[in-house]
Amino acid sequence: MKRRVDKNGKSQAKLKDMVVVAVVDDTEQAREYETLLRLNDIPAMVKEQLDPTGSKIGIAILVPEDYLDEAHVVIESQDAYDDFYDFALDEDEDTDFDADEFDDEF
Repeated sequence: MKRRVDKNGKSQAKLKDMVVVAVVDDTEQAREYETLLRLNDIPAMVKEQLDPTGSKIGIAILVPEDYLDEAHVVIESQDAYDDFYDFALDEDEDTDFDADEFDDEF
């Protein structure tokens, strides 16, 4: 499937051509993913997902099918980046150093 480009050079996508790249529980996270994808020149939109009874089951991030693989890479890269900094800045770890541990025993 070819990407549609309008007269201004912007990519267009119809809802029927969109596929789910991720489903999250938090509206804020969905908007962050949408912004991240758009910053990487991937058209994206957010849509609430409902179960058959009409209850909200999550928020889907949709991209055109042509961009699906690229969108997965962008989201996974961001998640890995976030995980790295969550680990590095983890406040649960004891970061107090005892000065005696650095004394020489000569």
